[in-house]
Amino acid sequence: MKNLVNKLMIAVVLVLSNLIFAQTVATGTSKNWGSVDGISMIGLVQGPSSADTQLQVACVFEYIEDDIFKAPALPANLNGLVHLDEALKGELTNIRKSGQFLGHSLETILITSPQGAMSAKKLLLIGLGDRTQFTPELMISVGEVAAREAMRLGVSNFAFASDLKDAGIDSPTALVAGNVVRGIVQANRSDNYLKEHKLSTTKKIEKVYLLAGPSFFEIAGGGISEAIAEAHKK
Repeated sequence: MKNLVNKLMIAVVLVLSNLIFAQTVATGTSKNWGSVDGISMIGLVQGPSSADTQLQVACVFEYIEDDIFKAPALPANLNGLVHLDEALKGELTNIRKSGQFLGHSLETILITSPQGAMSAKKLLLIGLGDRTQFTPELMISVGEVAAREAMRLGVSNFAFASDLKDAGIDSPTALVAGNVVRGIVQANRSDNYLKEHKLSTTKKIEKVYLLAGPSFFEIAGGGISEAIAEAHKK
């Protein structure tokens, strides 16, 4: 009986491992999930330090000592925030730890990347506030801020990383990704209104790269697709 139980347990582990493997895609994988008002929403499996776009957006909570380096944050090899900190030679941690950027909800700071440090020339950090108070609804406003800042900077594309999993937050991936798209659409439509009334001359955003980890690519894509379909009905 004991041998039978052990064999069943091994079989279950193998099945679960195969399911996880099947849902994991390779780094660099991309897919255009659709477009809204001329903006292509592209899923991309890539870390925020490596995405080749004009602007990289990353999100961080209010600072807690070593918060991106210890559990429940993802291990260093899977953690985009750790890779970002390494690319900037520790400056991501330094500006947070020193209080130069507090990470309050929707607070922003723009960093010019040292040559060769990142693929993107500029990095926009958006604060998520107190991690214990986080709700997925906040990401609508975060997406809106990201798009408005991108338009203000005059870029035609940007990459967006919520970094919630990296920070150890067990967030609903599809809803978060969809809410980011909802915020981007809202910001773009507001700017289109201003353009129609001769109140804005910002450059149009053409592509948004929504970054996701290998295991969350398809799940995030489902949320993105749902938000796109919803936007087309409005």
